Amino acid sequence: MPDSQHFDLLKQGVFAWNQWRQEHPEILPDLNGADMAWASLSRVDLSGANLRGADLTWADLYKADLTLADLSRANLNGADLSGANLYKANLQGADLKDAQFYRADLRDANLRGTNLHKANLNETALIDSQEGHDGEG
Repeated sequence: MPDSQHFDLLKQGVFAWNQWRQEHPEILPDLNGADMAWASLSRVDLSGANLRGADLTWADLYKADLTLADLSRANLNGADLSGANLYKANLQGADLKDAQFYRADLRDANLRGTNLHKANLNETALIDSQEGHDGEG
C-alpha cells in the first residue's frame, strides 16, 4: 500500500510534487504498489522512491528522475522512460515489455529477472563510459 499522503500529493501533478520534493529532500516517497497506469509523470522527481510492485503500465516518465528508486516487481509495460535517469535503480523482476528507454541512464541499475521483450534500448547508457588509461599516449 502506498503512503496515502504521498500518493495524493502526486495526484496533484508533477509541478506540486517536484516542489514538495525540493522542500523535503529528506523524505523518501513510499508509493509501494500504487496504481499509476497511464499517468503523465514527465520530468517527475521520484529519486529514492519506493515503487515496489507499482503499476506504471503505459505511464509517461519522460526524463523522470528515478535515481536509486526501487522499482522491483513494478509493471512498466509500455512505459515511456526516454531520457529518464535510472542510475542505480532496482528493477529486479520488473516487467519492462515494450518500454521505451531511448537515451535513458540505466548505469548500475539492477535488471535481474526483468522482462525486456521488445523494449527500446537505443542509445541507452547501461555501463559507465569512463575509459581506463594506461599512462601511454
